[in-house]
Amino acid sequence: MTHQAEETDHSTNPVPAEGPTSGVPRSDEPRPGTSVSAAAREPVAAPALSTAEPEPAPGSVPAAALPGAPTAVPDATAAVPESTPAPPPAPRSLKSRRLLRAGLRWTAAVVVFAAVGAGTAYGIADMERTDVPGLGTVSDGRWAYPTLTKPPLPKGRPGPLAEGNKSGTHYADLRRLVLPAPRQATADPALRGTDGWLPTKDLLTEYAEQRDREELAQRFTEYGLRHIAARGWTAPDGTHTRVYLLQFDTAAVVDELVGQIAPYGGPGYQLRGAADSVSDDGFPAKAQIEDVTRVVYTESKPYGTEQTRQAYLAAGDVLALVVQDRKGTAHPVPFQQTVTLQSQLLA
Repeated sequence: MTHQAEETDHSTNPVPAEGPTSGVPRSDEPRPGTSVSAAAREPVAAPALSTAEPEPAPGSVPAAALPGAPTAVPDATAAVPESTPAPPPAPRSLKSRRLLRAGLRWTAAVVVFAAVGAGTAYGIADMERTDVPGLGTVSDGRWAYPTLTKPPLPKGRPGPLAEGNKSGTHYADLRRLVLPAPRQATADPALRGTDGWLPTKDLLTEYAEQRDREELAQRFTEYGLRHIAARGWTAPDGTHTRVYLLQFDTAAVVDELVGQIAPYGGPGYQLRGAADSVSDDGFPAKAQIEDVTRVVYTESKPYGTEQTRQAYLAAGDVLALVVQDRKGTAHPVPFQQTVTLQSQLLA
């Protein structure tokens, strides 16, 4: 009966676990080779479990705080919660750390280069083209013209292309509307005229045939040519430029005259030294100035020792002629630049 009671007590009263013992027997167990005394066979009352919840160890989560945690402890060994430290965060792999450091270095480099690039762009934008190292020579063939400024209009007078100016009259001084010579060019004194006005006969010397000169002189008289302003120069590369501005009474007269002198396909009157000129289809369309009629010709091959380019411009009551020739080949870029700038002054 005593043994039965002892077995019953051990089965109904769980003994709290004390952790691993490293093989050392407990004091209440018999040592091997010894007998159990009567006192040892008496039932021993199990110590009562404390009803106070143990204080959770740092980093551990109480069982009651977990969702779905049981309210009763089914096993004596589970009655006393053991503190389980939270697993440390998994360290970043070596590859991830290298990628992160590389990304940070590239981000810093981009920010630095952006700041330096912005400062450099601002500095270059604020400099003259000839002040920038490597750009001292205009590599695309353009000429360095002075700053262009239109002359002031008389008080109360509209511009030539204004909606209220039905006749298209240029009220500004026509002599101040002629394109100035570019820098380093040599002026042509033969085109200065008297007080800036060029005689009609000097203009007519540009045309090759005597018959054409006579016919043009008659047309200019019939259409009421008022006066001619002109300017000429020779560039350092030998390009010879002449600009003529012919002013008539109305824009309607100029529109009718340009159709006779400058039809599409080829000029109505050939210039001296340019016996075979055809339409210049290579002139960029984006250089067209609004409300300014432009007809451009170039001398086709074979053109002999020099090539001639020419353009007729119609803006209001003014008909303009721009001529450039050069030994060998007349470069297109300075010609296009000259024609466009003269168109802007007339608009």
